[in-house]
Order: sequence, then structure tokens, then C-alpha cells
Amino acid sequence: MPGKRSFKELPARLLAWYDKHARDLPWRVSPADRALGKRPDPYRIWLSEIMLQQTTIPHGTPYFHAFTQRWPTVEALANSRDEEVMTAWAGLGYYARARNLLKCAREVVALGGFPETEKTLVKLPGIGPYTAGAIAAIAFDQQAAAVDGNVDRVFARLLALKGEWAEEKKVIAAEVRALVPEKRPGVFAEALMDLGATICTPTRPNCLICPLADMCAARAEGEPDTYPRKPAKAATKVRHGVAYVLLEGDEVMLVRRPDKGLLGGMLALPGTEWPKSGMPDEAPPVEANWETIGEVRHVFTHFALILTVKQARLTAKRPDGVWTPIRDVEGLPSVFAKAFLLALPEA
Repeated sequence: MPGKRSFKELPARLLAWYDKHARDLPWRVSPADRALGKRPDPYRIWLSEIMLQQTTIPHGTPYFHAFTQRWPTVEALANSRDEEVMTAWAGLGYYARARNLLKCAREVVALGGFPETEKTLVKLPGIGPYTAGAIAAIAFDQQAAAVDGNVDRVFARLLALKGEWAEEKKVIAAEVRALVPEKRPGVFAEALMDLGATICTPTRPNCLICPLADMCAARAEGEPDTYPRKPAKAATKVRHGVAYVLLEGDEVMLVRRPDKGLLGGMLALPGTEWPKSGMPDEAPPVEANWETIGEVRHVFTHFALILTVKQARLTAKRPDGVWTPIRDVEGLPSVFAKAFLLALPEA
């Protein structure tokens, strides 16, 4: 395995590459603008990192634009209503992040601004070690390491790591931390992310144009795409549930899910529980002539859900719910949006 001396030139070489090939992303300040003294906005860096924790840049970028247009500062976001933010977040998934987003924004405003160090940032809601390192480095030029999946992959290949993955991740974190330069640590963090995202990709890494190719032990072996060597994933567990599309006139019944738990605080279609095994107990909102429309499938972090969609028109007294004109329905979590559109494709 290469020692640290093998990587002595890595920071300077990587920064030179990034200066020429940096991605143009809406939350970033380009290397040229940084050289002229422009600083990144901590609010935009934080927001982008939270949004991109579990989604891709192409999917997350429109949400970033929408959020920053509607709430251009952390103060504006902190003063918004919870329901507005949860609705705007719909489609990004992992809704606990949206709740923590608001908690964090309000704590930051109470503090008078974002803390600048990893140790203080990591104390805020929704900010873990990686996000704290990324914000500290990129927004405040702290000599902090930001090790995400892209960086893990780059260093697993550079070092040709073959051991138990949890332990090898610790090796990577220590290696990256030792390499963060005193000057331009934020640019170094962005450069590593870009290298993993654009060249040292999960499949078919483009070693021919990689600025670190001659340092890479996995390339020397001839099989860089076999790294990182992680344990096999367990088979995805499948759960079942039912969603009910209850109509009256041109309105549909929605419900507000409990604040705690999966999709907490979100508007949704009424439905059953999603038991870990077996079929759910049916619990329609009213007695009606329910027609089975079909099924939708959605994958969460730890399980896949098959949701049977049933539809009926109300013939009795309205049950309690959030009755909404069909044309005005928006902001449903993806799984319920799929069910809604299956039943009402014209919507």
C-alpha cells in the first residue's frame, strides 16, 4: 500500500486539475472568482449539502434553485412555516432532513450565523461529520476533511484497499485529513468531490485523463473498477400497504401524517400501515364501493413498498381530512404522488 510520501504531490496536482475542470454548480464559487476574493455563502453551501445527501445533482439542483429563490437567506428559511418547507421538499425524500433543515436554520439564526468549525457545526441538527467538514472547508476555508462516497471511492482505489470496509473507511478518513492543505482547503474538498464524480466514477473510471493515475495502486493492478470492495448488500425487504383515493366532486381527501416517523408531517393519501411482514389490515376512511386501480412500487432506504391503490367516490358524510381540489394537489411525497397519478392520470 502506498505510504503518505507517495501522495506528497497529490494536493497541488489535484488543485491544478480542478482550476481547469471545476464543475459549474449554482452553490459554488468558481476557482477564478475565489482568486479574486469572492467567498462562498455558508447558507448555500449548507443547503446544497443537506439536499444532496441522498440524491443526485441533476435531481437536486432544481430544488436548490426553488428554495433559494423562495428563501434567499437562512433568516428567511428560519421564519417560514413548517408546512411550506415540507411541501417544497416533496420529491427529495428522507423528510426527517427537511424537519432538521428548519431546526438547524432556526438555531443558526439564534446563534447569529453559521459556526465556522467542524466541532461546532456538527452540534447542529442534521449535520454529521461529513457535512460539518464540507461546510467548514468550503465555506470557511478551515483545514477540514470532507469524506463522502466519492472520496471513499477515490482513496479505496488509490490505496487498493482490500480489508474490512468499515475499518478501511477509517484509513481513508485519516489519509484525507493528513492531505488537506493549509491553503485552499475548501477548493481541495471540492476538487476531490469532482474527481470522484466525473473521472473516478463507480463504473468505467476514466484513468487515461485522471491527474492522479500514476499514484493509483488499483490502476497499477489493472482492475480499478473492482474497488471499493464493500460487503454484499442484503436483499431488499418488501412491505405492502394500501392507499385510498377518495373523491367528492372535484376534490380529493388528503391527510397530514404524524410529525414523527417516516414521511412525518407530510400531506398524503389516507392508507394502511406498512407492516414489516404479511399484508396490512385494511382500514378505508369510509365505507364505499372501493375499486382497485393497480399498484405502485417505491424504494425507501431499508425496504421496498408495494402500494395497492384503491379509489371510490364519497356517498356519505365527509370524514375529517384535508379536502383539496384535484387540480391543486402538489407536494405529495413521491410514493403518494405515484398513487395519486395512477388513480387520476389526467391530474
